[in-house]
Amino acid sequence: MAAVGGHSGSAAPAWGDRIGKPEVSQDSEIYKKRPYVDGAKVLIGGEVRPWGGKCAGVLSPVYCTESGQQIPIGRQATMSPKESVEAVEAAQKAWSRGRGDWPRRTLEQRVAAVEKLVATLKAQRTEIVSVLQWEICKNDADSAKEFDRTMDFVGALIAAARGFDSEGLVCEEGVHALLKRSPVGVMMNLGPSNYPFNETYATLIPALLMGNTVVMKIPNTGGLAHCLTMETYASCFPAGVVNFVSGRGRDTMPPCMETGLIDIFAFIGSSKAADSLVKNHPQPHRLKNLLSLDAKNLAVVMEDADLDTAVRECLAGSTSYNGQRCTAIKLIMVHKSIAEAFNKKFCEAVSVLAAGVPFGKNAITPLASSTTDYMKQLTEDAKKKGATVLNAAQGGGHCDRTLFFPALIYPVTKDMELWHAEQFGPVVPIAVFSNISEPIDWLENMHFGQQSAIFTSQDASSAPSRDLVELLDVCALNTCRVNINAQCQRGPDAYPFAGRRSSAMGTISVTEVLRATSVETMVASKQVDVLKRACQGSSVFAKI
Repeated sequence: MAAVGGHSGSAAPAWGDRIGKPEVSQDSEIYKKRPYVDGAKVLIGGEVRPWGGKCAGVLSPVYCTESGQQIPIGRQATMSPKESVEAVEAAQKAWSRGRGDWPRRTLEQRVAAVEKLVATLKAQRTEIVSVLQWEICKNDADSAKEFDRTMDFVGALIAAARGFDSEGLVCEEGVHALLKRSPVGVMMNLGPSNYPFNETYATLIPALLMGNTVVMKIPNTGGLAHCLTMETYASCFPAGVVNFVSGRGRDTMPPCMETGLIDIFAFIGSSKAADSLVKNHPQPHRLKNLLSLDAKNLAVVMEDADLDTAVRECLAGSTSYNGQRCTAIKLIMVHKSIAEAFNKKFCEAVSVLAAGVPFGKNAITPLASSTTDYMKQLTEDAKKKGATVLNAAQGGGHCDRTLFFPALIYPVTKDMELWHAEQFGPVVPIAVFSNISEPIDWLENMHFGQQSAIFTSQDASSAPSRDLVELLDVCALNTCRVNINAQCQRGPDAYPFAGRRSSAMGTISVTEVLRATSVETMVASKQVDVLKRACQGSSVFAKI
Protein backbone atom coordinates (compact mmCIF):
# COMPACT_ATOMS: atom_id res chain seq x y z
CA MET A 1 0.00 0.00 0.00
CA ALA A 2 1.23 3.48 -0.76
CA ALA A 3 2.56 6.09 1.60
CA VAL A 4 0.29 9.00 2.39
CA GLY A 5 2.85 11.13 0.63
CA GLY A 6 2.49 8.91 -2.39
CA HIS A 7 4.81 6.10 -3.38
CA SER A 8 4.10 4.64 -6.79
CA GLY A 9 5.80 2.50 -9.36
CA SER A 10 6.79 -1.13 -9.42
CA ALA A 11 10.27 -0.67 -7.96
CA ALA A 12 10.54 -1.67 -4.29
CA PRO A 13 11.08 1.35 -2.03
CA ALA A 14 14.49 1.79 -0.42
CA TRP A 15 12.96 1.30 3.01
CA GLY A 16 11.18 -1.94 2.09
CA ASP A 17 13.44 -4.23 4.13
CA ARG A 18 13.11 -2.07 7.23
CA ILE A 19 9.33 -1.68 7.20
CA GLY A 20 7.65 -5.05 7.24
CA LYS A 21 4.04 -6.10 6.98
CA PRO A 22 1.60 -6.51 9.89
CA GLU A 23 1.17 -10.20 9.20
CA VAL A 24 2.43 -13.70 10.01
CA SER A 25 2.15 -16.92 8.05
CA GLN A 26 -0.01 -19.73 9.36
CA ASP A 27 3.00 -21.98 8.89
CA SER A 28 5.13 -19.97 11.32
CA GLU A 29 5.80 -20.98 14.92
CA ILE A 30 4.49 -17.60 16.03
CA TYR A 31 1.10 -18.29 14.47
CA LYS A 32 0.99 -21.84 15.83
CA LYS A 33 1.57 -20.53 19.38
CA ARG A 34 -1.06 -17.77 19.14
CA PRO A 35 -3.38 -17.54 22.15
CA TYR A 36 -7.12 -17.91 22.23
CA VAL A 37 -8.85 -16.69 25.38
CA ASP A 38 -12.43 -17.74 25.86
CA GLY A 39 -13.89 -14.86 27.83
CA ALA A 40 -17.45 -16.18 27.71
CA LYS A 41 -17.67 -15.89 31.49
CA VAL A 42 -18.36 -13.30 34.18
CA LEU A 43 -17.08 -12.75 37.72
CA ILE A 44 -19.84 -11.44 39.98
CA GLY A 45 -20.26 -11.98 43.69
CA GLY A 46 -17.19 -14.19 44.01
CA GLU A 47 -18.39 -16.67 41.39
CA VAL A 48 -17.03 -17.17 37.89
CA ARG A 49 -20.09 -18.06 35.83
CA PRO A 50 -20.29 -19.34 32.27
CA TRP A 51 -21.79 -16.73 29.96
CA GLY A 52 -24.48 -17.86 27.56
CA GLY A 53 -25.32 -14.47 26.11
CA LYS A 54 -23.78 -12.49 23.28
CA CYS A 55 -20.02 -12.34 22.95
CA ALA A 56 -17.72 -10.01 21.02
CA GLY A 57 -14.91 -11.61 19.09
CA VAL A 58 -11.45 -10.16 19.67
CA LEU A 59 -9.15 -9.75 16.68
CA SER A 60 -5.43 -9.08 16.86
CA PRO A 61 -4.13 -6.12 14.82
CA VAL A 62 -1.87 -8.77 13.23
CA TYR A 63 -3.08 -10.41 10.01
CA CYS A 64 -2.76 -13.95 8.68
CA THR A 65 -0.75 -13.88 5.45
CA GLU A 66 -2.72 -16.62 3.74
CA SER A 67 -6.26 -15.46 4.58
CA GLY A 68 -5.56 -11.75 4.58
CA GLN A 69 -7.73 -11.45 7.71
CA GLN A 70 -7.00 -10.28 11.24
CA ILE A 71 -6.28 -13.22 13.52
CA PRO A 72 -8.96 -14.13 16.11
CA ILE A 73 -7.44 -14.42 19.60
CA GLY A 74 -10.46 -14.69 21.86
CA ARG A 75 -13.89 -13.42 22.80
CA GLN A 76 -15.46 -11.42 25.64
CA ALA A 77 -18.90 -11.51 27.19
CA THR A 78 -21.13 -8.63 26.04
CA MET A 79 -22.89 -7.92 29.31
CA SER A 80 -26.19 -6.07 29.43
CA PRO A 81 -27.20 -3.29 31.85
CA LYS A 82 -28.88 -5.93 34.04
CA GLU A 83 -25.70 -7.92 34.70
CA SER A 84 -23.63 -4.76 35.06
CA VAL A 85 -25.89 -3.48 37.82
CA GLU A 86 -25.76 -6.92 39.41
CA ALA A 87 -21.96 -6.53 39.63
CA VAL A 88 -22.35 -3.16 41.38
CA GLU A 89 -24.89 -4.61 43.81
CA ALA A 90 -22.47 -7.47 44.62
CA ALA A 91 -19.73 -4.94 45.38
CA GLN A 92 -22.12 -2.92 47.54
CA LYS A 93 -23.12 -6.06 49.45
CA ALA A 94 -19.45 -6.85 50.12
CA TRP A 95 -18.95 -3.24 51.29
CA SER A 96 -22.23 -3.07 53.25
CA ARG A 97 -21.62 0.52 54.41
CA GLY A 98 -18.27 -0.57 55.86
CA ARG A 99 -19.68 -3.56 57.75
CA GLY A 100 -18.60 -6.16 55.19
CA ASP A 101 -15.86 -8.69 55.81
CA TRP A 102 -13.29 -7.02 53.56
CA PRO A 103 -13.42 -3.42 54.86
CA ARG A 104 -13.30 -4.73 58.45
CA ARG A 105 -10.20 -6.83 57.89
CA THR A 106 -6.86 -5.60 59.17
CA LEU A 107 -4.36 -4.24 56.68
CA GLU A 108 -2.18 -7.32 57.08
CA GLN A 109 -5.10 -9.58 56.25
CA ARG A 110 -5.77 -7.58 53.11
CA VAL A 111 -2.06 -7.59 52.23
CA ALA A 112 -2.03 -11.37 52.53
CA ALA A 113 -4.83 -11.63 49.97
CA VAL A 114 -3.09 -9.25 47.56
CA GLU A 115 0.21 -11.14 47.96
CA LYS A 116 -1.60 -14.37 47.14
CA LEU A 117 -2.99 -12.65 44.04
CA VAL A 118 0.48 -11.52 42.97
CA ALA A 119 1.98 -14.98 43.43
CA THR A 120 -0.75 -16.54 41.30
CA LEU A 121 -0.45 -13.88 38.61
CA LYS A 122 3.31 -14.38 38.42
CA ALA A 123 2.65 -18.05 37.68
CA GLN A 124 0.49 -16.85 34.76
CA ARG A 125 3.07 -14.32 33.52
CA THR A 126 3.97 -16.07 30.25
CA GLU A 127 0.33 -16.43 29.22
CA ILE A 128 -0.62 -12.88 30.21
CA VAL A 129 2.37 -11.33 28.40
CA SER A 130 1.60 -13.33 25.26
CA VAL A 131 -2.02 -12.17 25.23
CA LEU A 132 -0.97 -8.54 25.77
CA GLN A 133 1.44 -8.82 22.85
CA TRP A 134 -1.12 -10.26 20.45
CA GLU A 135 -3.96 -7.95 21.47
CA ILE A 136 -2.28 -4.54 21.83
CA CYS A 137 0.90 -5.23 19.81
CA LYS A 138 3.67 -4.22 22.18
CA ASN A 139 7.01 -5.73 21.29
CA ASP A 140 8.75 -8.38 23.40
CA ALA A 141 10.39 -5.99 25.84
CA ASP A 142 7.43 -3.66 26.31
CA SER A 143 4.90 -6.47 26.84
CA ALA A 144 7.06 -8.05 29.53
CA LYS A 145 7.77 -4.64 31.08
CA GLU A 146 4.06 -3.88 31.50
CA PHE A 147 3.55 -7.02 33.56
CA ASP A 148 6.76 -6.76 35.58
CA ARG A 149 6.35 -3.07 36.34
CA THR A 150 2.83 -3.77 37.57
CA MET A 151 4.05 -6.40 40.00
CA ASP A 152 6.79 -4.06 41.25
CA PHE A 153 4.22 -1.31 41.76
CA VAL A 154 2.05 -3.60 43.85
CA GLY A 155 5.04 -4.38 46.08
CA ALA A 156 5.71 -0.67 46.57
CA LEU A 157 2.03 -0.06 47.38
CA ILE A 158 2.09 -2.70 50.10
CA ALA A 159 5.14 -1.12 51.72
CA ALA A 160 3.58 2.34 51.59
CA ALA A 161 0.26 1.10 53.01
CA ARG A 162 2.08 -0.44 55.95
CA GLY A 163 3.65 2.95 56.57
CA PHE A 164 0.23 4.55 56.78
CA ASP A 165 -0.97 1.86 59.16
CA SER A 166 1.89 2.45 61.61
CA GLU A 167 0.72 5.93 62.59
CA GLY A 168 0.06 6.26 66.33
CA LEU A 169 -1.67 8.53 68.82
CA VAL A 170 -1.36 12.31 68.60
CA CYS A 171 -2.30 15.04 71.05
CA GLU A 172 -3.04 18.68 70.26
CA GLU A 173 -4.41 21.24 72.75
CA GLY A 174 -5.31 18.55 75.22
CA VAL A 175 -7.26 16.44 72.71
CA HIS A 176 -5.92 12.95 72.11
CA ALA A 177 -6.66 11.37 68.76
CA LEU A 178 -5.92 8.34 66.68
CA LEU A 179 -5.89 9.02 62.95
CA LYS A 180 -6.35 6.20 60.47
CA ARG A 181 -7.01 5.94 56.76
CA SER A 182 -10.20 4.01 56.12
CA PRO A 183 -11.95 2.80 52.95
CA VAL A 184 -14.44 4.92 51.02
CA GLY A 185 -16.78 2.30 49.57
CA VAL A 186 -17.36 0.95 46.07
CA MET A 187 -14.95 1.83 43.26
CA MET A 188 -15.79 1.66 39.57
CA ASN A 189 -12.50 1.12 37.78
CA LEU A 190 -12.10 1.60 34.02
CA GLY A 191 -8.65 0.92 32.56
CA PRO A 192 -7.35 1.92 29.12
CA SER A 193 -6.50 -0.13 26.05
CA ASN A 194 -2.89 1.03 25.71
CA TYR A 195 -1.78 -0.08 29.19
CA PRO A 196 -4.68 -2.39 30.10
CA PHE A 197 -2.83 -4.26 32.82
CA ASN A 198 -0.58 -1.66 34.42
CA GLU A 199 -2.95 1.30 34.44
CA THR A 200 -5.88 -0.75 35.69
CA TYR A 201 -3.88 -2.15 38.59
CA ALA A 202 -2.56 1.34 39.42
CA THR A 203 -5.93 2.16 40.98
CA LEU A 204 -7.44 -1.31 41.52
CA ILE A 205 -4.81 -2.60 43.94
CA PRO A 206 -4.63 0.56 46.10
CA ALA A 207 -8.41 0.50 46.43
CA LEU A 208 -8.31 -3.12 47.59
CA LEU A 209 -5.47 -2.56 50.04
CA MET A 210 -7.36 0.29 51.66
CA GLY A 211 -10.47 -1.90 52.08
CA ASN A 212 -12.73 -0.81 49.23
CA THR A 213 -14.68 -3.13 46.96
CA VAL A 214 -14.39 -2.86 43.19
CA VAL A 215 -16.31 -3.16 39.94
CA MET A 216 -13.75 -3.44 37.14
CA LYS A 217 -14.87 -2.59 33.62
CA ILE A 218 -12.35 -4.37 31.45
CA PRO A 219 -11.42 -2.56 28.22
CA ASN A 220 -12.80 -3.89 24.96
CA THR A 221 -9.27 -3.73 23.54
CA GLY A 222 -6.76 -5.17 25.97
CA GLY A 223 -9.32 -6.98 28.08
CA LEU A 224 -8.33 -10.58 27.34
CA ALA A 225 -5.48 -10.46 29.85
CA HIS A 226 -8.06 -9.71 32.54
CA CYS A 227 -10.26 -12.58 31.39
CA LEU A 228 -7.36 -14.87 32.26
CA THR A 229 -7.44 -13.66 35.87
CA MET A 230 -11.10 -14.11 36.86
CA GLU A 231 -10.57 -17.42 38.62
CA THR A 232 -7.54 -16.01 40.40
CA TYR A 233 -9.55 -13.12 41.86
CA ALA A 234 -12.37 -15.43 42.83
CA SER A 235 -9.92 -17.57 44.82
CA CYS A 236 -8.07 -14.68 46.50
CA PHE A 237 -10.85 -12.37 47.71
CA PRO A 238 -14.18 -12.71 49.54
CA ALA A 239 -17.35 -12.77 47.47
CA GLY A 240 -18.17 -9.45 45.83
CA VAL A 241 -14.89 -7.69 46.62
CA VAL A 242 -13.83 -7.75 42.95
CA ASN A 243 -16.38 -7.96 40.14
CA PHE A 244 -15.76 -7.81 36.39
CA VAL A 245 -17.91 -6.09 33.78
CA SER A 246 -17.31 -6.50 30.05
CA GLY A 247 -19.11 -5.27 26.96
CA ARG A 248 -19.92 -1.90 25.41
CA GLY A 249 -19.12 0.91 27.82
CA ARG A 250 -22.11 2.99 26.78
CA ASP A 251 -24.41 0.04 27.60
CA THR A 252 -22.84 -1.02 30.90
CA MET A 253 -21.32 2.01 32.64
CA PRO A 254 -24.21 4.54 32.74
CA PRO A 255 -26.54 2.06 34.47
CA CYS A 256 -23.84 1.36 37.05
CA MET A 257 -23.48 5.07 37.80
CA GLU A 258 -27.25 5.57 37.90
CA THR A 259 -27.52 3.19 40.88
CA GLY A 260 -25.86 5.82 43.06
CA LEU A 261 -23.84 3.02 44.67
CA ILE A 262 -20.48 4.11 43.22
CA ASP A 263 -18.27 6.04 45.66
CA ILE A 264 -14.93 6.19 43.77
CA PHE A 265 -14.62 6.63 40.02
CA ALA A 266 -11.21 5.63 38.63
CA PHE A 267 -11.09 6.23 34.91
CA ILE A 268 -8.48 6.50 32.16
CA GLY A 269 -9.79 7.80 28.85
CA SER A 270 -11.22 10.93 27.28
CA SER A 271 -12.47 13.92 29.27
CA LYS A 272 -15.69 13.85 27.24
CA ALA A 273 -16.44 10.26 28.29
CA ALA A 274 -15.57 11.02 31.92
CA ASP A 275 -17.91 14.02 32.01
CA SER A 276 -20.72 11.96 30.55
CA LEU A 277 -20.34 9.16 33.11
CA VAL A 278 -20.05 11.45 36.11
CA LYS A 279 -23.32 13.16 35.12
CA ASN A 280 -25.09 9.79 35.31
CA HIS A 281 -24.49 9.61 39.06
CA PRO A 282 -27.51 10.91 41.05
CA GLN A 283 -25.12 12.59 43.52
CA PRO A 284 -22.02 13.47 41.46
CA HIS A 285 -20.74 15.82 44.17
CA ARG A 286 -19.88 12.89 46.42
CA LEU A 287 -17.89 10.90 43.89
CA LYS A 288 -14.17 10.70 44.59
CA ASN A 289 -12.78 11.03 41.08
CA LEU A 290 -9.39 9.72 40.04
CA LEU A 291 -9.16 10.59 36.36
CA SER A 292 -6.32 10.37 33.84
CA LEU A 293 -7.58 12.01 30.67
CA ASP A 294 -6.46 13.67 27.44
CA ALA A 295 -3.03 15.19 26.86
CA LYS A 296 -1.23 17.24 24.22
CA ASN A 297 2.31 17.36 25.57
CA LEU A 298 4.55 20.05 24.10
CA ALA A 299 8.31 19.85 23.56
CA VAL A 300 10.14 23.14 23.02
CA VAL A 301 13.59 22.97 21.41
CA MET A 302 15.35 26.21 22.24
CA GLU A 303 18.07 27.94 20.29
CA ASP A 304 20.85 26.70 22.60
CA ALA A 305 19.66 23.08 22.73
CA ASP A 306 22.00 20.17 22.17
CA LEU A 307 20.49 18.76 18.98
CA ASP A 308 21.64 15.17 19.49
CA THR A 309 19.94 15.08 22.90
CA ALA A 310 16.82 16.82 21.64
CA VAL A 311 16.45 14.46 18.68
CA ARG A 312 17.07 11.33 20.73
CA GLU A 313 14.53 12.28 23.40
CA CYS A 314 11.92 13.64 20.98
CA LEU A 315 12.19 10.44 18.95
CA ALA A 316 11.56 8.27 22.00
CA GLY A 317 8.89 10.62 23.33
CA SER A 318 6.88 10.72 20.12
CA THR A 319 7.28 7.19 18.73
CA SER A 320 7.63 4.78 21.70
CA TYR A 321 4.75 2.33 21.46
CA ASN A 322 3.74 4.14 18.27
CA GLY A 323 2.92 7.30 20.21
CA GLN A 324 -0.09 5.52 21.78
CA ARG A 325 0.64 6.96 25.22
CA CYS A 326 -0.96 9.84 27.08
CA THR A 327 2.58 10.91 28.05
CA ALA A 328 3.84 10.97 24.47
CA ILE A 329 5.26 14.18 23.02
CA LYS A 330 2.47 15.32 20.71
CA LEU A 331 3.79 18.62 19.37
CA ILE A 332 7.37 19.81 18.91
CA MET A 333 8.19 23.52 18.59
CA VAL A 334 11.70 24.25 17.33
CA HIS A 335 13.44 27.63 17.24
CA LYS A 336 13.69 28.82 13.64
CA SER A 337 17.48 29.19 13.80
CA ILE A 338 17.99 25.46 14.31
CA ALA A 339 14.83 24.04 12.68
CA GLU A 340 16.56 22.87 9.51
CA ALA A 341 19.35 21.10 11.39
CA PHE A 342 16.91 19.56 13.86
CA ASN A 343 14.62 18.26 11.11
CA LYS A 344 17.55 16.72 9.22
CA LYS A 345 18.79 14.86 12.29
CA PHE A 346 15.24 13.82 13.26
CA CYS A 347 14.59 12.33 9.81
CA GLU A 348 17.85 10.40 10.03
CA ALA A 349 16.93 9.04 13.47
CA VAL A 350 13.44 7.93 12.40
CA SER A 351 14.82 6.31 9.25
CA VAL A 352 16.57 3.56 11.22
CA LEU A 353 13.44 2.44 13.10
CA ALA A 354 12.26 -1.04 12.21
CA ALA A 355 8.54 -1.68 11.78
CA GLY A 356 6.46 -4.83 11.61
CA VAL A 357 4.82 -7.41 13.85
CA PRO A 358 5.36 -7.09 17.62
CA PHE A 359 7.12 -10.43 18.03
CA GLY A 360 10.70 -9.27 18.44
CA LYS A 361 12.36 -5.88 18.66
CA ASN A 362 10.42 -3.83 16.10
CA ALA A 363 10.05 -0.27 17.39
CA ILE A 364 6.94 0.41 15.30
CA THR A 365 4.13 -2.14 15.47
CA PRO A 366 0.49 -2.38 14.36
CA LEU A 367 -1.85 0.13 16.00
CA ALA A 368 -4.25 -1.13 18.63
CA SER A 369 -5.53 2.00 20.41
CA SER A 370 -5.72 4.28 17.38
CA THR A 371 -6.66 3.84 13.73
CA THR A 372 -4.53 4.35 10.67
CA ASP A 373 -7.49 6.17 9.08
CA TYR A 374 -7.18 8.92 11.71
CA MET A 375 -3.42 9.12 11.15
CA LYS A 376 -4.04 9.58 7.42
CA GLN A 377 -6.75 12.16 8.09
CA LEU A 378 -4.44 14.29 10.22
CA THR A 379 -1.62 13.98 7.72
CA GLU A 380 -3.79 14.93 4.73
CA ASP A 381 -5.26 17.90 6.61
CA ALA A 382 -1.77 19.24 7.32
CA LYS A 383 -0.62 18.71 3.73
CA LYS A 384 -3.62 20.54 2.33
CA LYS A 385 -2.73 23.51 4.52
CA GLY A 386 0.92 23.74 3.52
CA ALA A 387 2.86 21.11 5.50
CA THR A 388 4.95 18.27 4.09
CA VAL A 389 5.91 14.79 5.27
CA LEU A 390 9.61 15.41 5.86
CA ASN A 391 10.54 11.74 5.82
CA ALA A 392 8.26 10.50 3.03
CA ALA A 393 11.28 9.26 1.07
CA GLN A 394 12.23 7.10 4.08
CA GLY A 395 8.75 5.63 4.49
CA GLY A 396 7.17 8.35 6.59
CA GLY A 397 3.40 7.98 6.43
CA HIS A 398 3.57 4.53 4.84
CA CYS A 399 0.36 2.72 5.74
CA ASP A 400 -0.33 -1.00 5.49
CA ARG A 401 -3.65 -1.93 7.12
CA THR A 402 -2.96 -1.55 10.88
CA LEU A 403 0.66 -0.45 10.45
CA PHE A 404 1.57 3.22 10.07
CA PHE A 405 5.20 4.33 9.89
CA PRO A 406 5.91 7.62 11.74
CA ALA A 407 5.29 10.71 9.63
CA LEU A 408 7.20 13.87 10.54
CA ILE A 409 4.89 16.75 9.58
CA TYR A 410 6.43 20.22 9.05
CA PRO A 411 5.69 23.06 9.43
CA VAL A 412 2.54 22.64 11.52
CA THR A 413 0.53 25.82 11.98
CA LYS A 414 -2.49 27.02 13.96
CA ASP A 415 -5.02 26.22 11.26
CA MET A 416 -4.14 22.51 11.17
CA GLU A 417 -5.83 19.81 13.24
CA LEU A 418 -2.44 18.64 14.51
CA TRP A 419 -1.95 21.98 16.26
CA HIS A 420 -4.52 21.12 18.91
CA ALA A 421 -5.78 17.54 18.35
CA GLU A 422 -4.37 14.65 20.37
CA GLN A 423 -3.23 12.27 17.64
CA PHE A 424 -2.45 9.32 19.93
CA GLY A 425 -0.37 7.68 17.22
CA PRO A 426 2.77 7.93 15.08
CA VAL A 427 2.15 11.30 13.43
CA VAL A 428 4.76 13.76 14.71
CA PRO A 429 3.89 17.45 14.23
CA ILE A 430 6.80 19.91 14.19
CA ALA A 431 6.23 23.68 14.36
CA VAL A 432 8.71 26.54 14.25
CA PHE A 433 8.89 29.59 16.53
CA SER A 434 10.96 32.76 16.51
CA ASN A 435 9.85 34.29 19.82
CA ILE A 436 9.34 32.56 23.16
CA SER A 437 5.87 34.13 23.31
CA GLU A 438 4.70 31.62 20.68
CA PRO A 439 5.06 28.40 22.73
CA ILE A 440 3.91 30.33 25.79
CA ASP A 441 0.76 31.40 23.96
CA TRP A 442 0.14 27.79 22.90
CA LEU A 443 0.50 26.56 26.49
CA GLU A 444 -1.82 29.20 27.89
CA ASN A 445 -4.54 28.47 25.34
CA MET A 446 -4.38 24.66 25.36
CA HIS A 447 -7.17 23.07 27.42
CA PHE A 448 -4.96 20.12 28.40
CA GLY A 449 -2.06 20.33 30.83
CA GLN A 450 -0.29 17.09 31.63
CA GLN A 451 3.43 17.47 30.85
CA SER A 452 5.91 19.51 28.83
CA ALA A 453 9.55 19.22 27.81
CA ILE A 454 12.20 21.91 27.34
CA PHE A 455 15.42 21.27 25.45
CA THR A 456 18.14 23.76 26.26
CA SER A 457 21.87 23.99 26.94
CA GLN A 458 23.49 21.08 28.76
CA ASP A 459 26.09 23.43 30.26
CA ALA A 460 25.20 23.49 33.94
CA SER A 461 27.70 26.28 34.60
CA SER A 462 26.04 28.79 32.27
CA ALA A 463 23.34 31.15 33.52
CA PRO A 464 19.82 30.38 32.24
CA SER A 465 18.47 32.78 29.65
CA ARG A 466 15.49 35.02 30.40
CA ASP A 467 13.50 33.03 27.82
CA LEU A 468 14.26 29.76 29.60
CA VAL A 469 13.20 31.11 32.98
CA GLU A 470 9.97 32.53 31.58
CA LEU A 471 9.15 29.35 29.66
CA LEU A 472 9.90 27.11 32.64
CA ASP A 473 7.54 29.06 34.87
CA VAL A 474 4.74 29.01 32.31
CA CYS A 475 5.21 25.28 31.76
CA ALA A 476 5.19 24.64 35.52
CA LEU A 477 1.97 26.59 35.98
CA ASN A 478 0.17 25.06 33.00
CA THR A 479 1.35 21.45 33.22
CA CYS A 480 2.24 19.18 36.13
CA ARG A 481 5.67 17.94 35.06
CA VAL A 482 8.38 19.81 33.15
CA ASN A 483 11.10 17.60 31.70
CA ILE A 484 14.43 19.28 31.02
CA ASN A 485 16.40 17.74 28.14
CA ALA A 486 14.28 14.61 28.48
CA GLN A 487 11.10 13.19 26.95
CA CYS A 488 7.73 13.42 28.65
CA GLN A 489 7.19 10.24 30.61
CA ARG A 490 5.67 8.66 33.66
CA GLY A 491 7.70 7.44 36.61
CA PRO A 492 9.48 6.52 38.69
CA ASP A 493 6.28 5.43 40.39
CA ALA A 494 7.24 7.24 43.60
CA TYR A 495 6.82 10.53 41.70
CA PRO A 496 3.38 12.13 41.28
CA PHE A 497 1.52 11.58 38.00
CA ALA A 498 -1.06 14.32 37.59
CA GLY A 499 -2.43 16.92 35.20
CA ARG A 500 -4.11 20.29 35.01
CA ARG A 501 -7.30 21.43 33.28
CA SER A 502 -8.86 18.60 31.25
CA SER A 503 -5.88 16.24 31.60
CA ALA A 504 -6.52 14.78 35.04
CA MET A 505 -8.23 14.92 38.38
CA GLY A 506 -6.29 13.51 41.28
CA THR A 507 -2.70 12.30 41.55
CA ILE A 508 -1.28 8.83 41.12
CA SER A 509 1.91 7.82 42.87
CA VAL A 510 2.71 5.04 45.30
CA THR A 511 1.54 7.13 48.26
CA GLU A 512 -0.95 9.55 46.70
CA VAL A 513 -3.11 6.83 45.13
CA LEU A 514 -3.51 5.19 48.54
CA ARG A 515 -4.74 8.52 49.90
CA ALA A 516 -7.05 8.97 46.92
CA THR A 517 -8.74 5.63 47.60
CA SER A 518 -9.22 6.22 51.30
CA VAL A 519 -10.38 8.91 53.70
CA GLU A 520 -8.79 10.07 56.93
CA THR A 521 -10.84 8.99 59.94
CA MET A 522 -10.15 9.79 63.57
CA VAL A 523 -11.36 8.96 67.03
CA ALA A 524 -10.74 11.61 69.69
CA SER A 525 -11.05 12.07 73.43
CA LYS A 526 -9.73 14.37 76.14
CA GLN A 527 -8.75 11.27 78.12
CA VAL A 528 -6.17 9.02 76.48
CA ASP A 529 -7.01 5.98 78.60
CA VAL A 530 -10.68 6.27 77.67
CA LEU A 531 -9.66 6.57 74.03
CA LYS A 532 -7.56 3.41 74.18
CA ARG A 533 -10.31 1.49 75.94
CA ALA A 534 -12.87 2.50 73.30
CA CYS A 535 -10.59 1.31 70.51
CA GLN A 536 -10.12 -2.19 71.88
CA GLY A 537 -11.66 -4.68 69.46
CA SER A 538 -12.34 -2.05 66.79
CA SER A 539 -11.50 -3.22 63.28
CA VAL A 540 -10.60 0.36 62.34
CA PHE A 541 -8.79 1.65 65.42
CA ALA A 542 -7.67 -1.43 67.40
CA LYS A 543 -3.98 -1.04 66.44
CA ILE A 544 -2.53 1.74 68.64
